[in-house]
Amino acid sequence: MKKYLVIGNPIDHSLSPRLHNYWFRENNIDAIYEKKQIKEIDIKRIISDIRNNKIEGINVTVPFKKSVIPFLDRAEIPENIQSVNTIYSEKNNITGLNKIIGTNTDIVGFKYALEHTKFSIKGKKIFILGAGGVTPSIIYVLQEMEPSIIMLSNRTKEKAENLKKLFPQLELIEWGDTENFDMIINTTSLGLKENDKLPVNYDRIGSGKFFYDVIYNPIETNFLKIGKSLGNITLNGKLMFIYQALSAFNIWHGLEPDVDENIIKLLDQ
Repeated sequence: MKKYLVIGNPIDHSLSPRLHNYWFRENNIDAIYEKKQIKEIDIKRIISDIRNNKIEGINVTVPFKKSVIPFLDRAEIPENIQSVNTIYSEKNNITGLNKIIGTNTDIVGFKYALEHTKFSIKGKKIFILGAGGVTPSIIYVLQEMEPSIIMLSNRTKEKAENLKKLFPQLELIEWGDTENFDMIINTTSLGLKENDKLPVNYDRIGSGKFFYDVIYNPIETNFLKIGKSLGNITLNGKLMFIYQALSAFNIWHGLEPDVDENIIKLLDQ
């Protein structure tokens, strides 16, 4: 039986095993997908397990999407992304050794999720909260959609400044300040816990804006609840999660499962 993992810290919230194991059953694949909480020091060993055929593939979530890159033989990602969320092996028939390849399916996931909403980014003011592993992928997609401005605020200013080096057009905002926007995106992990709150001045926002949270479990974070109560459009990260998982599944198995109501219901249980 082949083995797949999602690694991160925290990891309890991840629904990746539920989704991938469902697709395994639907496609008669003899495999199991599990989640594993790790520390930075564990990354080298986990990658070695892929090289030695103990694990077939790995998904990576916070906070290790950048940390895994030095341990790969090749990272197939745009130069300014510096984020890997899917790892697989490429067998060399001559040497018999596995090359470890990393790629990024968050880009596809966010792009398809946005297209599904029919919300037009062109000419809009976008405000991003957070500068973690998924943020570069989101900025990368947004750039292609021609917003008028992309603003970013992060608690640790250094991380925000590092992102600006990769995406010079970013306008950096002090953490806790709230600027005028058409769409606000939470890319932080604040919201995984029930009492998590983001430093957003909701009194300045008004209605008719688009609140997007990359978090999909819980289904509705405090950030989205407040946004909805003020008359704004809200969406969680479920569709992004599904589409990035589908892309990873296709890389590993050469199959592209349908995204239907059964999948949506599966993740709402």
